[in-house]
Amino acid sequence: MEKKIIKLWYDPEGDFLEVTFDRKVGYFRETDNDQVMEKVDVEGNVLGFSIIKVGSLKNHPLEVSLK
Repeated sequence: MEKKIIKLWYDPEGDFLEVTFDRKVGYFRETDNDQVMEKVDVEGNVLGFSIIKVGSLKNHPLEVSLK
């Protein structure tokens, strides 16, 4: 079985987190939550996601559906 590598990148100055499941060409699109963008390939497969204002999550969890 091939191992999946998940890439996490956090920018404390921008309070921004990016999580990538697959290293393919893609683009970000909006989700139902203003803090979260999902990265998808041309076929719509989810490659990862990004979250802004991560520090605001200290007091409550974030829940969002990726398509």
